[in-house]
Amino acid sequence: MERGFDDTRVTISAGGTSVETTIGALEAIGNGRSIDVPASPVARVDASNLAATIDRARSLFSEGDYQNALWLSEAVYDQSKAAASYAKRMKLSDELIGKARRMQGDALLIETRAKMALADQFDEAQKAGVVATPGRPKKVSDENLFRLEDVGLSKGQVHEARKLRDAETKEPGLVARAIAARIEAGLEPSRANLRAAVGTASATKEERGDNFYQTPVVATRTLLAFESSSGTIWEPSVGLGAISAVLEAEGYEVVISDLVDRATVTQHGELQGVGDFLSSQPDAPGDGHDIVSNPPYGEVLNDYVAHALRVHKPRKMALLLNLNFLCGFEDDDRNFAMDENPPARVYVFKRRLPMMHREGWDGKKASSRMNTAWFVWERQEDGSYGDTTIVKRVDWKEYEDADALQPGEGGNASGVHFDEFKRETPRKTLDERISENEAQALIWCAEQTDFDAIELRRAIGVRPSTADGLIHWMLEKRLADPAGDVRFKISESGWLALQATAGVLVANDAARRAAI
Repeated sequence: MERGFDDTRVTISAGGTSVETTIGALEAIGNGRSIDVPASPVARVDASNLAATIDRARSLFSEGDYQNALWLSEAVYDQSKAAASYAKRMKLSDELIGKARRMQGDALLIETRAKMALADQFDEAQKAGVVATPGRPKKVSDENLFRLEDVGLSKGQVHEARKLRDAETKEPGLVARAIAARIEAGLEPSRANLRAAVGTASATKEERGDNFYQTPVVATRTLLAFESSSGTIWEPSVGLGAISAVLEAEGYEVVISDLVDRATVTQHGELQGVGDFLSSQPDAPGDGHDIVSNPPYGEVLNDYVAHALRVHKPRKMALLLNLNFLCGFEDDDRNFAMDENPPARVYVFKRRLPMMHREGWDGKKASSRMNTAWFVWERQEDGSYGDTTIVKRVDWKEYEDADALQPGEGGNASGVHFDEFKRETPRKTLDERISENEAQALIWCAEQTDFDAIELRRAIGVRPSTADGLIHWMLEKRLADPAGDVRFKISESGWLALQATAGVLVANDAARRAAI
């Protein structure tokens, strides 16, 4: 007996377009029936609709309708992921971001379980010999064939689902715990992070520890062949001391700390500090030690690098990073580290470093799949980090036994310079960028009922720091007033200033025309 039509509303987004429809319509499409679906785009995410869709996907899964459960949960995952990303970019409340991430986590759990169930069905169909195989004679009628495209999975997704299923079988509840752990930590419960968790699931919790990976000795030796730092270096993600031990062997004094207490000590027996680097504060910015580290990757990385440059302002900092750190433009912290405070030198390993295996791993040693580089920031005499980045390709095998530069020299021996990496014009200060955009910003803001820094930045095409500076300038000059949470509006004084600005512009234009 066919179920009744479900008119629960749901919003689906794909390719930048959002469509509002019903669960019944989605089921009809999934069953191959023709039905009219509203095609008008909607402007916002309805959290109640998403919650209702999650409940419906959960019910479909319980009823064994894994295909439609998968489709609905994938749609909710994408929609709630977009909502969380938007809320974060707009600096909305943590409560709203957390709610969107919880919905994303719920959808990911249903999606994952549906994929595992469909992978089971596929394996059963293979054993029964009813899987459609291209290019082979048919031995089974079409209606009894099992096709991956019919259930919306690729061969790669089936393979991934098997890994998830096997990990879940070995350690029941692993998937749910991995998702919950991300949400509890205030992080996005993404598919990629879930795959990463499953990648270490074959080991017990005791074996996995903190999923800690040590830096190869050759990486640090290569850095020291090219860079000298002050006599004392801070290693804020020391781990078990893979980097600090090499630094100490070459005559450096090392201050060590980490988020995790592994009881690591210096050569003098001094115990590591324990604390979150992102909450660390210097006694005075720019007066601290040089920094050398292999920082944690993932979502925290951009915050980590920006915090070091913004708060500690080290004279020199060398970080071992994925080469992809050169790219990216949507994260303000990444732009702050790479555009507004660019590294002076980047040493790219043209031969991939030896695999950084998990501590205590005795299994088969695989080669690394990640391209890495040392990113070196060096503060200039004017307090900035300059405007030039030099890139040099190096082979760590050539520096396994190389002599290290002496501690305290503070220089480098990169020996290269590329003109294409240097700006033709001097780097403008923040005050200069604010000054040259004041009139344009005031004119645009006057046309808005209210505005925030992100809207201003996008409208007049300036950096985040410039937009923040322009708003601070308007508030300081009383040209704008607060208009709610991180929003502003032009004040009466702002209107008077705008009129004066317009008068000057008109006068200048008239003078220019008279001179022609």
